[in-house]
Amino acid sequence: MHGAGNDFVVLDGRAAPLNLPAAAVRHIADRRIGVGCDQLIIIEPDEDGADAFMRILNADGTESGACGNATRCVAALLAEESGAREINNRTIPGLLHAEILGPGLVEVDMGAPRTGWEEIPLSNEADTLHLPLALGPVSDPAACSMGNPHATFFIDDFAHLPIETLGPKLETHRLFPERANIGFAKVESRERIRLRVWERGAGLTLACGSGACAALVNAHRRGLTGRRAVVAMDGGELLITWREDGHVLMRGPAETAFAGVLPEIV
Repeated sequence: MHGAGNDFVVLDGRAAPLNLPAAAVRHIADRRIGVGCDQLIIIEPDEDGADAFMRILNADGTESGACGNATRCVAALLAEESGAREINNRTIPGLLHAEILGPGLVEVDMGAPRTGWEEIPLSNEADTLHLPLALGPVSDPAACSMGNPHATFFIDDFAHLPIETLGPKLETHRLFPERANIGFAKVESRERIRLRVWERGAGLTLACGSGACAALVNAHRRGLTGRRAVVAMDGGELLITWREDGHVLMRGPAETAFAGVLPEIV
């Protein structure tokens, strides 16, 4: 499945635990010898009454707390299975409510962003609206957590911006003890942001749902946009709304590429 090009292998682990080792995850995620994906998602039963627990594994085998595009995809899959119009998926950070708006169109309540330095988390106290972080042509990012840590750099132009060089160095900077997703955002108007994201554990992706939410939150905190904007990424567009009650809504596509059966991987 994919959401705006951010692609996933979604496995059903509700009948029996899958317990995939990191090596198996890396094998499946490999675009040459496996299926290929940014993240591998395992749908598991939820003991507390949600429709499912969604386990998110990065392409490098590490576990992630949140993935907005994957949440829309899993919600669309479960809704097709049950006929429901509303789906509740539990993730490590908490419960995410999704509403099916139409064929292939899903809106997810991503919850409230966390902006405290210890909530993101950072390795030491810092102003999360203006992090003391610079590398090459980028500097002065804003940071927040959308269930996973994000730093957003605001730039004037993407031309000649070496994201594939900057991304891995910024992702693993000592300021981020759990690593971070690194966004590069160009504010085109108060209602539109152009964004590219280097995802921790996955690299440069066509889209990042939680990164789009973080970009809107950080842009509004800086006074650069309103509380609602289209975030355009390489793979498509998402509509992000930061409601007055603090919750962030993310609306966008959810598509199934194909379904099949994987052989057992030792």
